Amino acid sequence: MRSRWPVVLLAVVTLVALAPFVVMVVVALSPPGAPTLPHALPSSLTLRNFAAVLAAEDFARWTANTLGYAAVSVVAVLLSASMAAYVFARKRFPGRDVLLWTIVSTLMVPFHAVVVPLLLLVAALGWVDTYWGLVVPTLANAQAVLLLRQFIRALPGEVFDAVRVDGAGDWRTYWHVVLPLCRPVLATLGVFVFLWHWNDFLWPLVVTNSTTMRTLTLGLSTMDSGKLSVAELMSVATVTALPCLLVFWLLQRHLVSAITGQGR
Repeated sequence: MRSRWPVVLLAVVTLVALAPFVVMVVVALSPPGAPTLPHALPSSLTLRNFAAVLAAEDFARWTANTLGYAAVSVVAVLLSASMAAYVFARKRFPGRDVLLWTIVSTLMVPFHAVVVPLLLLVAALGWVDTYWGLVVPTLANAQAVLLLRQFIRALPGEVFDAVRVDGAGDWRTYWHVVLPLCRPVLATLGVFVFLWHWNDFLWPLVVTNSTTMRTLTLGLSTMDSGKLSVAELMSVATVTALPCLLVFWLLQRHLVSAITGQGR
């Protein structure tokens, strides 16, 4: 008989991990002024707190900015990183390894160390407080290039030989062979890139000035917390977390496939 301790341990860890989210949602649904978790269970549930947050000025604009920032970044990062990874994995040219390791070495430089030079460059281009300045500087992702390059290198060489025999060029090979085979790792990277941009606070704070250019996390942080109840603050946190949970739910099949190695 197999030991049940791993299952029990997994259940305990899961409950501990979910407890803060459950408390957050229950408090967000609690009536104003009513006792709620962690002191007592609410006697009734209401959406009034969410209505108050959603009715905030510029909330729709902040949400649209964040969705555009995250969605455009995911598409651009995955396309550019997969193209670069295909070249590094399947092409030979002078200085390839030096260029690759130069890109990888940027992973050791924290983003906070390059914020000021990056802002000066964006200001010189006239992109401060614009969508160009918000999106373009965050598209270079060395981690995505490295992970995709390792994944493409592990693909069977016979596949590329067969495509080459059929007369396919580099673009056709990339679009019709590499991208479909990389679907699991692309989905995984897509989730990470989306979460990073959705929750990004520092760069939007630095590069935007006007209220209409703020992202959701930045805009919500500027709301007067002294005028908001705990339940309304928890509704803000719930609204911010829901899109992340939705993206994970939509791509969970590809995530599991990538983790277990079944996507190859």
